[in-house]
Amino acid sequence: MNPPRRAVAVTLGDPTGIGPEIVMRALQDPARADHAIVVGDPDTVTDTARRLGLRPPPHIEAVSRNTSAAFEPGRPSAASGDSAFRAVVRATELLATGRAAAIATAPLSKLWMQSAGHDFPGHTELLANLAGGVPVRMMLASPRLRVVLVTIHVPLRVAIDSLSHESITQTLRIAEAGLRTFGIERPRLAVAGLNPHAGESGLFGREEIEIVAPAVEAARALGIDAEGPLPPDTVFMTAATSRRYDAVVALYHDQGLIPVKLDGLDQAVNITLGLPYVRTSPDHGTAFDIAGRGVADPRSMIAAIDIANASRSLSEP
Repeated sequence: MNPPRRAVAVTLGDPTGIGPEIVMRALQDPARADHAIVVGDPDTVTDTARRLGLRPPPHIEAVSRNTSAAFEPGRPSAASGDSAFRAVVRATELLATGRAAAIATAPLSKLWMQSAGHDFPGHTELLANLAGGVPVRMMLASPRLRVVLVTIHVPLRVAIDSLSHESITQTLRIAEAGLRTFGIERPRLAVAGLNPHAGESGLFGREEIEIVAPAVEAARALGIDAEGPLPPDTVFMTAATSRRYDAVVALYHDQGLIPVKLDGLDQAVNITLGLPYVRTSPDHGTAFDIAGRGVADPRSMIAAIDIANASRSLSEP
């Protein structure tokens, strides 16, 4: 079968984690597999398919590795971290040549990628760098909720100190533009407050008055339909149950990820906004402890590939 054009490039992630298994299981559906190119170590692809008794995917883009030893499930190393890094780089090259139109990434290990000498906190920062340093934001989507983060992989103290009028306004601009790529013509955005009860008019902190509210007003002046700051203990529930908002902007990592994972970790998807293409991934990690046992749940990976494939279809010329 000829390789597809404008496919979804699906990276294996760390080859010693559950990435190869969930990718193989996700691509057992021929309709999904026909529009996907698996990017990673080819021996890991064939070994995983054989071990699980699954059909290997029809389209594989081999990535070279710096070791002659086979990758063993549950035994990560700098070599496996390097393989995951190389797969991401190669996937972006497929985009540049037109062979791919979107990327879905299986989980990699930040620790082992950095052990291989690639000093990035994660996929999001790596992809932003490969795209020329563009500003990006992480959006998490569960069955009933979308959450866009102002800050991501930094300590909470750093996240609070780094909040600014500019960072929140930029997040709102990126969120609106990103949601439009998914067919939402006029996105409705809610902005969570930082403090209990969104500061209670300054009683519990002044960040809402001095930083968040002015940022929301600036975004509204640009024509963005944004509301906030809203009490963080209720805004996620309102968004999930009333469909009043298309997404909630959360100010720091755990503020946004906890409600998304409660709403449905097994179907949650991470989407990077701000890139010149759509990138998705499952909302979980490498799970080295269960790698190779054949018990990994592929539903989040399936959702990630399907969202990437849908965006690819929307972008067809």
